[in-house]
Amino acid sequence: MNFFINRVWWSRLQAMTWKELLQLLRDPILLVFVLYAFTADIYNAASGVSFQLNNAALVLFDLDRSAASRELAGRFMPPEFRWIGGINHAEQGQKLLDDGKAMAVLDIPPGFGAAMSRGENKAVQLQIDAANSVQGFLMSVDATQIIARYGLEQSAVRLGLDSSAAMDAPAINNATRVWFNPNQNDAWFMGISELLNVVTLFSMLLPAAAMVREKERGTIEQLLVSPLSPLQIMIPKIIAMVAVILGGTALGLFGILVPVFSIPVVGSLFLFFVLSTLYISTLAGIGILIATVTNNMAQAGMMVILILAPMMFLSGAWTPPEAMPALMRLGMYTSPLYYYINASYGILLKGAGVMVLWPMFVGILLIGMLVSVTTIIRFKKQFG
Repeated sequence: MNFFINRVWWSRLQAMTWKELLQLLRDPILLVFVLYAFTADIYNAASGVSFQLNNAALVLFDLDRSAASRELAGRFMPPEFRWIGGINHAEQGQKLLDDGKAMAVLDIPPGFGAAMSRGENKAVQLQIDAANSVQGFLMSVDATQIIARYGLEQSAVRLGLDSSAAMDAPAINNATRVWFNPNQNDAWFMGISELLNVVTLFSMLLPAAAMVREKERGTIEQLLVSPLSPLQIMIPKIIAMVAVILGGTALGLFGILVPVFSIPVVGSLFLFFVLSTLYISTLAGIGILIATVTNNMAQAGMMVILILAPMMFLSGAWTPPEAMPALMRLGMYTSPLYYYINASYGILLKGAGVMVLWPMFVGILLIGMLVSVTTIIRFKKQFG
């Protein structure tokens, strides 16, 4: 008898899961959206978003017009900098900065070359448009290094040190080794980050859309009067959407990131997909919970955005946890995306295993258990 009941239960689960997949396949707009997100969107993020200074528009305001000033200006070279011309008045530089046509103005004062030849200090000014604070900071750092190096070389020349003498002089050898991303390729970070963000979005959106669609069409009432239990209605939606999103994850990883951007997969793919399954299941529960408190797709979409935005900000993907205020760092541990991002980068780029990443798995599992209990209680209360 128990065997028969279990067999019927599993057959119903299988039929309902296949029904959810068919409903998704019959929605071409949603399918195109999913396909775009796991391909073109990931490609655009990996290829178009960079945290490095590149092609920054620079204007020269040279009041000295000496060999020294021309040499200093010549140190600002592509690909970091791009000269767009010179100006004769300070007001021109200010206007270019205000209009957004230039990112910085290099102001070299008169007497700069003569002061360098006499070994005197002479200040140069670099006006930077820091409306984009990240790019402004990077320009400030690069410009400081260029000017400091130029000053050291001029001091060595004034002291009569040639290149061979400079090589024999005492020096600190700063040997830097970059781990896990030796070329510091932004595409590796941004590509994986966008993949994880897309997984996060659809893990909540697809289950919520599947459930809300039932409510909008009135088919949820038909399911409730059938022999199906509330769990047999809810679980197939989660299973079907987990399968679809895992397929999209594989497409984004092996169709875009690995072949196009040569992102290495150092760790265990099996462990990564186990992690992804656990994470998607957790967020799918949130999606079902959203569907129980909303009545249409517009409300469900707004609720997903309302939950997704703080989850992303608290994940550490955009702001390092060390830079967050103490209260925000506490809130970070409530974001499942924080655990998913750390574990995914650890597996894909660092080759870390379960012995290292088990706190991330436990964090997702605990949040998933809390979400599951809340969702089941809410679902049974509304549809039971």
